[in-house]
Amino acid sequence: MTDLLPPLWATLRGAPEELHRLHVTGPPTTLTSTFPVTGAGAAAVGASLLAATLGTGRRVSLDTRELAVALRSERYVRRDGRPLGNPFDPLSAFHRTADGWLRLHANYPWHRAAALQVLGCTEEEVPAAIAGWAGVKLENALHDAGGIGAAVRTEAAWRAETGPPPAPVEHRVVGDAPARPRRRPRVLDLTRVIAGPVATRTLAVHGADVVRLDAPDRPEIPLQSADTLPGKRSALLDLGSGRDVLERLLAGADVVVTGYRPGALDRFGLAPEELAQRHPGLVIVTLSAWGHRGPWAHRRGFDSIVQAACGIAVAEGEPDAPGALPAQVLDHATGYLGAAAALLALARQRRDGGSHHIRLALAATAAWLQGLPRQSPDAAAEVDPAPYLQELDAFTLARPPGAVGGEHLAWRPPAPSFGTASPGWLDE
Repeated sequence: MTDLLPPLWATLRGAPEELHRLHVTGPPTTLTSTFPVTGAGAAAVGASLLAATLGTGRRVSLDTRELAVALRSERYVRRDGRPLGNPFDPLSAFHRTADGWLRLHANYPWHRAAALQVLGCTEEEVPAAIAGWAGVKLENALHDAGGIGAAVRTEAAWRAETGPPPAPVEHRVVGDAPARPRRRPRVLDLTRVIAGPVATRTLAVHGADVVRLDAPDRPEIPLQSADTLPGKRSALLDLGSGRDVLERLLAGADVVVTGYRPGALDRFGLAPEELAQRHPGLVIVTLSAWGHRGPWAHRRGFDSIVQAACGIAVAEGEPDAPGALPAQVLDHATGYLGAAAALLALARQRRDGGSHHIRLALAATAAWLQGLPRQSPDAAAEVDPAPYLQELDAFTLARPPGAVGGEHLAWRPPAPSFGTASPGWLDE
């Protein structure tokens, strides 16, 4: 299983002599899939553990059972012992079209409203309305209206449309800067949903001071905020009217992580090159659905939508219907890779200087997963989550995966609390 890590670690520009420190235990498969989901997840999480302990010589370990729970962490969130609901709206599903299938995303109210507007129907009439559309035509109409959906394609059709796949992680230096002094990393978190928040919660569990900013008019789904906010402080800020506050945070940050479409935040002065010019020495991590190149670069997207478009849904499906991975692996794996890349770039900056930009995309992670050897989807035994859960105030959460020096990782306070913190650094 650990044979997937060396080439991935090389892509991250990690030193090969660090690899021996990771020890993986547990069943080789804990998540049933035609893809090596367990191994891919172990490689991504393992990379984050190695990056967080770089140069220490400390042993890091991971059990594939705790990995299975961590990659589906949203399923285990409880508050006062009660579930916080299903993050998927009933309309967020596969729907038959006139020429195949389409995966719709309607979890956020504004995306749901856009879908209903395009379809011109009530919620109950959505399946029948979608059945009258050609998949790609509806996909385009949803995008133009601010909605999200993707026609289900084969991998070959996706590659013909989008070209060769990018690397799972891309790194570039975007400016000169002196090496910064070593200190507790400060991370400005401008992400939503899963991939970006997983990256920043991983940085938090390894000791970073993380401040997440959200727009006041874009509330988060309660389950997702509970799952991805432990260890962070969450504040609300309009990036347009709050430029002075944003600039103060940027001036004190070591790492900035964004999780929006390429270019979407440029109007706020957050383009990587501009950030590097104003704040030399930053590490800038950008995560997106489709990457910064190609015909889909500026489209909205989520894990389930990428699976549908790139051919994973076909590979995971039955002859008469598409399917899905056993977890939102594209999100979670991209998040752990983002954390690993940020930590490695931060170490590089503190050693050699420079302003560093890391790019990741769900579609790139999907291509990496699709390029790995396939396996027979024999059913894996269901993992008992109880040993891998943690209580944090009123919340029950999946424990962060892995151990350092034999000590299991655990979420640190504060407990998840959306939008209640002041936008500032702890030691200011």
